[in-house]
Amino acid sequence: MNRQPHFEQREIIVAEAVQEFVSELRMVDAGDLIAYIRLEKMATLADVIESAAELYFMPGTVRLGHGCEAHVSWNEAPRIVLDLELKPEGATVYCALTLSESHAEITVNFVSFDDASGGKPALNTERLRHAMKRARIGRAARLDVR
Repeated sequence: MNRQPHFEQREIIVAEAVQEFVSELRMVDAGDLIAYIRLEKMATLADVIESAAELYFMPGTVRLGHGCEAHVSWNEAPRIVLDLELKPEGATVYCALTLSESHAEITVNFVSFDDASGGKPALNTERLRHAMKRARIGRAARLDVR
């Protein structure tokens, strides 16, 4: 695939936004995720993803896309690839999340904007940055009660 230069910057934005969600998702046993994929329990897998996302994103922002893969062999650690759709207000990000033994990786495949600025990818990238920030659930400020 011939990647456009602005996609690298968009992947960084998405990766930073989903970092805590991915950490939460990695708490699910890899064997369970593999079983859901192999047994085609997509509703269960979607529920697991939405449950991990609900702590960090507004409802409906993160959902399972239309595909997933479980790479399992005797020679290497398992690798799970989940197609995700991120829907912050004003944009839709189609991406793949790869979970492996030692790391996670996000690959942005396509970004659609509700009101794209034609010919201005930098402006659209900033719109994505702001949309992802608005979709996050902020942490409550800590109160010092004495």
